[in-house]
Amino acid sequence: MFYLYYGETVPIEVSMPMKKIYHLSSCSTCQRIIKDLQPLTDFELQDIKSEPITTSQLEEMHSLSNSYEALFSKRAVLYRERNLKEQNLTEDDFKDLILEQYTFLKRPVIIVDDQIFIGNSKKVVEAAKKAIHS
Repeated sequence: MFYLYYGETVPIEVSMPMKKIYHLSSCSTCQRIIKDLQPLTDFELQDIKSEPITTSQLEEMHSLSNSYEALFSKRAVLYRERNLKEQNLTEDDFKDLILEQYTFLKRPVIIVDDQIFIGNSKKVVEAAKKAIHS
């Protein structure tokens, strides 16, 4: 989008309401949830394995959830393999781990405007569905 500024055309960034799902295409749970949420009009789907999340995307998720730990999957195989449960992880540690390895992001992450829904619990999925179709 552009606007006219003293006779010059200047590009401006327009903030559109965000509708996005971060998921793993090889995850049957993510596939089932996405199917259950249909129709997903105007939603962008991002497969976090083929298109890793960026620092700015993770920071945006953090701004909605107020916690990197809430975005972190403690069910990830690497969490157990690295014995991370025994470490006192900080918010910065959770952020770094998520950016390092896509499997550390709890999924799916569903963003509907200024709301975020993290994970695959029935309660979270129902709340996301309600927000999407309200």
